[in-house]
Amino acid sequence: MDAVELARKLQEEATCSICLDYFTDPVMTACGHNFCRECIRLSWEKAKGKKGRRRKGSFPCPECREMSPQRNLRPNRLLTKVAEMARQHPGLQKRDLCQVHQEPLKLFCEEDKSPICVVCREAREHRLHRVLPVEEAVQEYKSKLEADMECLREEVVKTEKMQAQEEQALAEWQAMVKERRTCILVEFEKMTLLLVEEERRLLQALKEEEEETTSRLSERKASLDQQSHTLEMLLLRLEDRSQQEPLQMLQDMKDTLASKDSLQVLCPEATPPMVLRTVCRVPGQVEVLRGFQEDVVPDPASAYPYLLLYESRQRRYLSCPPEGSALCSKDRFVAYPCAVGQQSFSSGRHYWEVGMNLTGDALWALGVCSASVSRKDRVPKCPENGFWVVQLAKGKKHLSTAPGPGPVTLTEPPSHMGVFLDFEAGEVSFYSVSDGSHLHTYSQATFPGPLQPFFCLGAPKSGQMVISTVTVWVKGRK
Repeated sequence: MDAVELARKLQEEATCSICLDYFTDPVMTACGHNFCRECIRLSWEKAKGKKGRRRKGSFPCPECREMSPQRNLRPNRLLTKVAEMARQHPGLQKRDLCQVHQEPLKLFCEEDKSPICVVCREAREHRLHRVLPVEEAVQEYKSKLEADMECLREEVVKTEKMQAQEEQALAEWQAMVKERRTCILVEFEKMTLLLVEEERRLLQALKEEEEETTSRLSERKASLDQQSHTLEMLLLRLEDRSQQEPLQMLQDMKDTLASKDSLQVLCPEATPPMVLRTVCRVPGQVEVLRGFQEDVVPDPASAYPYLLLYESRQRRYLSCPPEGSALCSKDRFVAYPCAVGQQSFSSGRHYWEVGMNLTGDALWALGVCSASVSRKDRVPKCPENGFWVVQLAKGKKHLSTAPGPGPVTLTEPPSHMGVFLDFEAGEVSFYSVSDGSHLHTYSQATFPGPLQPFFCLGAPKSGQMVISTVTVWVKGRK
C-alpha cells in the first residue's frame, strides 16, 4: 500500500459517516460503530418521531441498523487522537479531497483548470475533457507561474524604479519651490531696501527744491511787504496834508510832491503757477537698477584675438585680429572668445545691460570676473576660479552633465539682460530686462578684489552681443 492510499485509509477511519468530517468528541455504540457525539444525538432525535418497532430507550445504529441503548455510548479516546492527527496532517487537509466524492484529487482538468478525482473523471461533465495527472500539471503550470512571476518581478522592479524617480522628482520639485520661495523673499527684501533709498533720495530732492523756491518766494514777499508799508506811510502823509487849511496845505508843496515822485514802486509780474521738478515715482525693479547704470565698454586690449568689436557711434572697429607679439599680451584672453570691460569696480552698486542675438548652437557667458583670473588657460567659470557668470545656451549639445562646480546655465536666455553688482553686499544679480524677472544671484561675504564686467561668446556664427554701443561677434580663423 502506497503512502497516498495509506493516507486515504487513515482519513476514512478518522471521518464521521454522518457529517463526513473528522470526528469531534467521538463515541462508540454497542454495535461497535463510531460517530461524533453530537451527530448521533441529532440522528436519534430525528428517529424519535418515526413509527416502527423498537425497544423503549433504544435507537438503530446509522451504519448497521442494530438497536443500541441511547445511554450506552462510550467515548473513544484513541479515535479522538487519530482524528486530531488527521486534522493536522498536511497531506490530509480537506482541500486535498473531492468535495463531492471524498476521493483524493489526483487529476487536473485542462478545460476547467481545476483538480478532480478519478470518479469526477468518469462523470459526464469531465468525460470529454483533457486531463493530466496532478504531478504533470504541477510541473507544467509551475513553469508557467514562474514565467509569470518573473514578468511580475520585472514589473515590480520597473515600478520601484519609477517610484524612486517620482520620489526624487518630488524632492527636487520641493527643493526648487523652497529655493524659489527664498529667492522671492530675498528679492522683495532687496527691492524694499532699494525703494527705501530711492524714497529718501526723492524726499531729499523735494526738500531741496522746496527750500530753494520757498527762499526765493519769501524774499519777493518781504520786498513787497516793505513797499506796501512805504506806500501806506506816504498815503497817510498826503491824506493828512490834504485835510489842512488852504495856505497851510500849500506850504512846502514842492517837497511834498517830490517825495511822491522820488518813490520807486516795484511792479513785479505775478508769480506763474509753479511746477515741481521732483517727480514722486515708485519705479519697477529694472527702473531702480538703471539708477546705477554704467556706460560699460569692452576693452579691446583684453579681447580674444578673433573677437571683433565694432563701435556704432564711431563707426569703426575697436580691434582686429592681432599679429605677432600682440597675441601674447598678458591682458588678452587666448583660451576662449572673451573680453572684459574697460572699467573695474571695487565698491558701490553698478548696473549695465547687454543685448543678445544668439543663433545656431551657442554657449555664451555673461557677468563679472576678478581682475586676476587666468586668461591663458581654460578653467571652469565658477566663483572658486574668480567668475560670477551665467551661461546662455541655445541648442542642446553644449549642456554638460559633468560633475563639479560650474556656472548657472539658462537654456532659454532673454534677448536683453541686465547685470547688477552690489560690491559691499557681495552680490551679483542677473535680470531679464524685457519683463523685469530675476534670473539668478551669486551671494558671498566679500569679493576678493576689484571686479570687471565679463563677456564670453560662442563659436563663429553663434550670433552677436551688444554692449552699450559696441557690437561684438567672433570671426572665424582663416
